[in-house]
Amino acid sequence: MKKTAQLKRLIHSQDLEFLMEAHNGLSAKIVEEAGFKGIWASGLSISASMGVRDNNEASWTQVLDVLEFMSDATTIPILLDGDTGYGNFNNARRLVKKLEQRQIAGVCIEDKLFPKINSFINGEAQPLADIDEFCGKIKAMKDSQIDEDFIVAARVEAFIAGYGLEEAVKRAEAYRQAGADAILIHSKRSDITEIESFMKEWNGRHPVIIVPTKYYSTPTGRFQEMGVAVVIWANHNLRASIDAMQKISQKIFRDESLVDVEGRVATVEEIFRLQQAEELQAAERKYLPYTKRMQGDRL
Repeated sequence: MKKTAQLKRLIHSQDLEFLMEAHNGLSAKIVEEAGFKGIWASGLSISASMGVRDNNEASWTQVLDVLEFMSDATTIPILLDGDTGYGNFNNARRLVKKLEQRQIAGVCIEDKLFPKINSFINGEAQPLADIDEFCGKIKAMKDSQIDEDFIVAARVEAFIAGYGLEEAVKRAEAYRQAGADAILIHSKRSDITEIESFMKEWNGRHPVIIVPTKYYSTPTGRFQEMGVAVVIWANHNLRASIDAMQKISQKIFRDESLVDVEGRVATVEEIFRLQQAEELQAAERKYLPYTKRMQGDRL
């Protein structure tokens, strides 16, 4: 099944579905091997892996380069955290074209201004996009897609920016009518008060995606009871890798030795496995003359 159809099925599933964050080809492959049915290509994680801020400092073409490796490494669908669409409607519709070329299954855009600011950084000070302008962006993206199953999700930042339920529902409904395939409702509260109020008022009129980074202690079963379609675990592979790299780098610096490290990290053979080194060796036996293979072994 094509990747876009896989993602569309997840969003419309009767069961609660999950997307796991990845930020490069290796982490994307690890997510698929873990059993997840889909990947969240996190803007925060991709930018952080490049060593820059989550403020559109990484250009959209640099993000595309990362996505191409992620797509090539996996068979499950990728939903891109597309920030604001990297500009106006024209930038956003060109983004759709380029994502489809790389077999990315969908993109989620948020109703803030370009360049974006991460939702958990001084959220109330972040102005929201004009509703009509954002609806025009959604329409342009949907009109420009070639694959009918490509997903455009609209992320509502009303709660993040300090607005109430009325503004959140008003924006979500406008985006639904503009053609968005799903609504991502975002909250930075540590409880699910805002999410619960939205889901009750929304009353199942369109698929809803949530990102419980801040309200992680909520039992997952509660999300299904509220009618949530998809849960995104948004940045945890990046955070886990940061923690692991900091600890191992500090230990090697202190010890000036690898004696107590080798048993605590992945083997080099595991890296080769994830890179599919054996496939290349098999291909070399099939396609390369024997003398060329021997020369390669000696280099």
